[in-house]
Amino acid sequence: MTHPDIIVIGGGIAGISAAAEMAAEANVLVLEGEAQIGYHATGRSAAIFIRNYGNATLRALNAAAAPIFEAPEGISDRSLLSPRGELMVAGEAEIDTLDAYCEGATGIERLTGGEAAELVPIFKPGLIAGAVLERDAQDIDVDRLLQGYARLLKSRGGRVVTAAQVEGIARGHSAWQVTAGGETYTAPVVVNAGGAWADPVAQMAGVQPLGIQPYRRSAAIIPAPEGYDVEDWPLFGSITETWYAKPEAGKLMVSPADEDPVPPHDAWPDDMVLAEGLYRFEQAVTHPVTRLEHSWAGLRSFAPDRTPVVGFDTGADGFFWLAGQGGYGVQTSPALSRLTAALITGQTPDLDPTTVAALSPERFRKDTQ
Repeated sequence: MTHPDIIVIGGGIAGISAAAEMAAEANVLVLEGEAQIGYHATGRSAAIFIRNYGNATLRALNAAAAPIFEAPEGISDRSLLSPRGELMVAGEAEIDTLDAYCEGATGIERLTGGEAAELVPIFKPGLIAGAVLERDAQDIDVDRLLQGYARLLKSRGGRVVTAAQVEGIARGHSAWQVTAGGETYTAPVVVNAGGAWADPVAQMAGVQPLGIQPYRRSAAIIPAPEGYDVEDWPLFGSITETWYAKPEAGKLMVSPADEDPVPPHDAWPDDMVLAEGLYRFEQAVTHPVTRLEHSWAGLRSFAPDRTPVVGFDTGADGFFWLAGQGGYGVQTSPALSRLTAALITGQTPDLDPTTVAALSPERFRKDTQ
């Protein structure tokens, strides 16, 4: 497939899911620079679906994605979600932040410190002034999601080429030419699903970048506190996002919730940042961290307004942005993939026009036209 209808650059969950949806109407080729799909942000996700996570636009995407996760026809034979819950706690100085989080949120409960400690009994006594619980937050089976979309793409005639690092992108008279892995492919439409590399991909194509910035997010696996079965605990963390923890296969995944701007690269954790985050976690609980079993980092890439960018670039014919998903890429992928397919194949999007407009790259181009 050297002359597909659509070339998708990037084989993370954004690119693979969008390609699968578009393949119902078009010949689609995905180019992934790594040896496997989902290598970067997708494979390093915290893997939880939180309906109240993000701004109003993101919450609209979460609402649109929820029924697809629950009944993933063509992707999986059963729900991609399982019970977890999310518990965010606040000290006295953080109550205003907790109040702000609750504004516009649905399906959440305000809890006292004592009620929060009943759910996660390792909190230090007297620490929590208030808390909020979203019982309907759920774990996502990310691998089953990604592989399900990959199978759907293949069944619809689409193709994925791995180890195909993009080396050049040029616009011809009626099509884009993309050179990757020593091969040249042409298509009238290119989808930039490059994740942390979204702006460099645009620059390679001669398209003005949008200011999409990658930020490092680190995490570590630690043993469960001795004497506790953590499997039924919710994800729990600070409302000011200075740390969070999540049960993971009988252990705890703890993140410093770091957000350090970095260039696009194969991310690894900064030891000092990780140590500082684990210290903040220790200050909130009764059990010290005695051992790290594993640590890693991923890149979360944000547009300047912290909202994903989905749509054609008005300054470059056939160049489509699917980028800037930040920490919401996995949980919004079912909604954004369908939106991408609708916009590219000329169908009417399922999302309301206000949400579609809020995602468009046009919002960044108005000031420069």
